[in-house]
Amino acid sequence: MDIRTTGGPATAEEMAAVDSVLGEPDAAHHHVAYGGRATRSHRHLLLPVLHAIQDRVGWVSRGALEYACRRMSVPPAEAYGVVSFYARFALVPRAHAVEVCDDIVCQLFGARSGHGVNCLGQCDRAPAAFDETSAGDAQPVVGGQPRLLRRVGAVDPESLESYRAHGGFAALVNARHMGPEAVIAALNDAKLLGRGGAAFPTGRKWESVARAPAPRYLVCNADESEPGTFKDRVIMENDPFALVEGIAIAALATGCEKGYVYVRTEYPLARQRVENAIAQARVAGMLGIEVEVRRGAGAYICGEETALFNSIEGKRGEPRNKPPFPVQVGLFGRPTLVNNVETLVNVLDIVNDDFGDTRLFCVSGHVVRPGVYEVPLGTPLREVLEMAGARNIQAVLLGGAAGSFLAADQFDVPLSFDGTRAIGATLGSGSVIVFDETADMRAALLRIARFFRDESCGQCVPCRVGTKRQEEILERMFSARDGDGRADVMLLSDIAQAMRDASICGLGQTAANAIASGLKELKVLNG
Repeated sequence: MDIRTTGGPATAEEMAAVDSVLGEPDAAHHHVAYGGRATRSHRHLLLPVLHAIQDRVGWVSRGALEYACRRMSVPPAEAYGVVSFYARFALVPRAHAVEVCDDIVCQLFGARSGHGVNCLGQCDRAPAAFDETSAGDAQPVVGGQPRLLRRVGAVDPESLESYRAHGGFAALVNARHMGPEAVIAALNDAKLLGRGGAAFPTGRKWESVARAPAPRYLVCNADESEPGTFKDRVIMENDPFALVEGIAIAALATGCEKGYVYVRTEYPLARQRVENAIAQARVAGMLGIEVEVRRGAGAYICGEETALFNSIEGKRGEPRNKPPFPVQVGLFGRPTLVNNVETLVNVLDIVNDDFGDTRLFCVSGHVVRPGVYEVPLGTPLREVLEMAGARNIQAVLLGGAAGSFLAADQFDVPLSFDGTRAIGATLGSGSVIVFDETADMRAALLRIARFFRDESCGQCVPCRVGTKRQEEILERMFSARDGDGRADVMLLSDIAQAMRDASICGLGQTAANAIASGLKELKVLNG
């Protein structure tokens, strides 16, 4: 196979970047890099290699891509399809620039840019910007009744000894005494539901993986990209050893031999601190599993678990059809346990017999104190809004861009899975975005439509075309000078139904939720 592109040769700096990930080429690899045939693929290292190139020279040239393809035995067409898929990779030279978010929350604070980027997970600091060369370390606002978050601000997030001084790794010691079956039984007894949005029973998932044939993989989904959501960032930046301890317990209970923590590239400080926590725990003998931190590259779709698997494997982040489910056929075709950050941190209190069944909510927008609020499940939304200092509220978007708009008569809804379901809403990722009476709700709906059109992976027609048409119809409706738009509302409803019924994954299935609820609850056509 002659692996070649139209680019020129890689520079010495680009080759050094590739070699920093793959190792120095031996004589055989050197032959491959300059025209020979490769015999072994390192496809799963494609994203780390691309990051290494871009971190060093600022973009990914055709020459650099060709050299990487030869060293990894990856066809250039496939590699180009990968590098062009992810928003954070550049295929042309670019000057160093700060990227400004103009997503839902930042838009409320004046961010108006046709070239802005989608949500950066910094909604508590809106308006937000992203610079890959720096990482902020501002202390977050933590409110409510902190249990999971009780160590935030109390422990040194870079010190294992500080974490141990606050009771760290006691849960892992207890889990080792209990044994795998008892740990899983404790999860089932606690009725812990996944905190990533799907609310699947955690114990059942762990039990299925434990019974599956080895080898098994563990994946922590830290690709927190839902607009208005930043709780996992707060945990990873301020209490990373708790996440590592949760991973160690999960590996013990399910027999997973290899783990990955997939962190979005917009969280450099979180990534750094989790890597440091893993390294210290490994040296101290507190890990029991090989864990690697993988860096995303700017794709909301990779929050979907099978798209995340493809990304780790060095592919485009496109979802897979289910079944088979990840507990049977997941990462690299093996049984895989997938949990998000908040779920894994809950495991510690369950094993320590101190489970409070609280939930983290990320409150942002028009509030005095944006931050992460921890409250018992079932707490009325109104209480959380009062804690955050919300005033003159026009609407609340619950669950992020894939969630629902709530009007004033719905603010007493209990924040529980059943409570929100009763009014046709969902807790989702725990996002609570507040819009006061000054907010332009038409602009908010259009920004949500643009978000889904931009983030659709394009793999399936209902989502690829439906998200585009949804944006176009809203633009037409909101620019019309007369007429009530009822025909367009019906057309939006038909498109939404098609996306829900025929899209491969949750992105297309939920892309119309907030828009449909906004049109119904907020009366934006008549406002």
